[in-house]
Parts: sequence; C-alpha cells; structure tokens
Amino acid sequence: MSKGRAEAVAEACGILLRYLQEQNRPYSAQDVFGNLQREHGLGKAAVVKALDQLAQQGKIKEKMYGKQKIYFADQEQFDMVSDADLQVLDAKIVALTAKVQSLQQSCRHMEAELKELTSALTTPEMQKEIQELKKECAGYTERLKNIKAATNHVTPEEKEQVYRERQRYCKEWRKRRRMATELSDAILEGYPKSKKQFFEEVGIETDEDYNLKLPDP
Repeated sequence: MSKGRAEAVAEACGILLRYLQEQNRPYSAQDVFGNLQREHGLGKAAVVKALDQLAQQGKIKEKMYGKQKIYFADQEQFDMVSDADLQVLDAKIVALTAKVQSLQQSCRHMEAELKELTSALTTPEMQKEIQELKKECAGYTERLKNIKAATNHVTPEEKEQVYRERQRYCKEWRKRRRMATELSDAILEGYPKSKKQFFEEVGIETDEDYNLKLPDP
C-alpha cells in the first residue's frame, strides 16, 4: 500500500470509528460512504478498507446479511442501561420530538409570514402608488366638477322627445323597407335574372351593403 493511500485509510479509520460510536447503529460500507463523503471527502475504496481494518482490529463489529457486510460499534464499550434509564430516555425522546414538531410548525408560520412580507410593496413603492392614486383621484374630481358646472345637460323632456323621434323614424324605416321588399319581389317574379343582378342594374342599395341593422323596437 502506498504512503498516500495508507494515510488516507488511517484518517478514514479515525473518522469512521467516531461516526459509528456516535451513531451507534448498523451501516453498510455504501451507507457510510454516502453519509460522510461530502463532509470529509472520503473515497469509496478508503472507506471499505478502513471498515475492514477496524473490524480486524476488534474496534468495531461486522456481520454478514446475505452478500452485504454490516458494520456497527462494539456494544461492550457502552455501559449497561437499566429499564429505568431506558424509560427516562424514552421520555426525553418524546419531549424532544414534541419540541421539534413545535419548532417545525413555528418555522412554517414564519416562512409563510416572510413570503407574505416579501411579496408586499416596499415603503417607497407604496408611497409612489399613493401619489399615483391621489393624482388619479384629483383628475376624477376635476372631471366631476366640470360635469356639474356644464349648462348643456339634457332634460328628461328632451330625452323623451329624442326617444319618441327615434321610434317614429324606426317605424318609418320598417315600413319603407317592407314596401321595397314587396315591390322588388313582385318585379323579380317575371325578371329573367337573379335578385343580385336586378339590384345591380337598377342601382338598389340594401341595408346589408352598409352593415346596417334595424334597431329593436
């Protein structure tokens, strides 16, 4: 083994031994490599070699599960824990779990509040918008003032007169249109050409030619 590789394995041994003792749970070589590679930059070969070396030295235990080796800390180095101690630890775990859940909920609330504040207008933006709204309001106020001061308002009587005249003209429009239709239909009964050709020769212009539509009564 080269000096550089030996140093890498020796360094990995120290890191892996501390990790397995602190976690005190079984891991495969792939698990250990995945968990520590980013933080410590350990290579896969160095991790496998270090775990095997630690197991051979009796500093950790290994066990085969099918075709995979599992490594874990030597349990004999830990003090025996009584049932009472386990109950105390269980109670601490429950309390810490509840605290974690409470903190997570508080974080979610604060994240939502931060998002709301981030999306809100800043003070300069609000001041600018207020000025624009004031300017718009002043324009409407001036427009309303001019409307109230105008002397050319249409009286209800004038409005009614315009409405009656509109009805009269529309009625006359319908009457003349009906008369023209009846007359043209009578002529077309003995006319050898189409209705369109007849209108073109005579010079008749229809409402449709100018996209005109008779208003509803």
